[in-house]
Amino acid sequence: MSALRLVLASNNAKKLTELRALLGGLAIELVSQGTLGIAEAEEPHATFIENALAKARHAAAACGGAAIADDSGLCVDALGGAPGVISAHYAAVEPDAALDREAQRRVQDAANNERLLREMRGRSDRGAYFVCTLVALRHAADPQPLVATGRWPGTLLEAPQGAGGFGYDPLLHIPGLGRSVAEVDAATKNAISHRALAMAQMRTMLREVWRL
Repeated sequence: MSALRLVLASNNAKKLTELRALLGGLAIELVSQGTLGIAEAEEPHATFIENALAKARHAAAACGGAAIADDSGLCVDALGGAPGVISAHYAAVEPDAALDREAQRRVQDAANNERLLREMRGRSDRGAYFVCTLVALRHAADPQPLVATGRWPGTLLEAPQGAGGFGYDPLLHIPGLGRSVAEVDAATKNAISHRALAMAQMRTMLREVWRL
């Protein structure tokens, strides 16, 4: 059976790498929308599932085939679930034309972490969790989207710890591991993270519903 081309509705290189590893063993060729010249979709909604569906539909319509979208973020109990769906752009950062996409993302990540640390200063309730919602569509008008959600709980540190991962990984401490997410090796992360939990559900549906 030839591999299904599945377009990832994201231009995040690290997310593409993670999802490729998590989809290993299925007859799927995962490609980023950027390689096909597809622009990023608007994400105007208040929930992860609505944004993921909007991104998947946008990519599926543009490529004329199957697409998958990941909408994920950090939810902090003491902040009523913020930053939530605006996790990637929690802090205001002006685009710098001198930086490439990944360099700009690193600047944005640092600013987001700084803002979160400021807002959490002096707070004793530091419970938080990463959320990942995945939506897969066979085509833009697919009436039966595949939807999976994973959550990875932890506690917020008072300063960044570790140099791996991306986004808020240096700030979320996983008690069971005694490390921040940024200190967790890729193999462990791909086994227990919010994205891993969501993808485990998605893999089952891809096999059972899409017959992959």
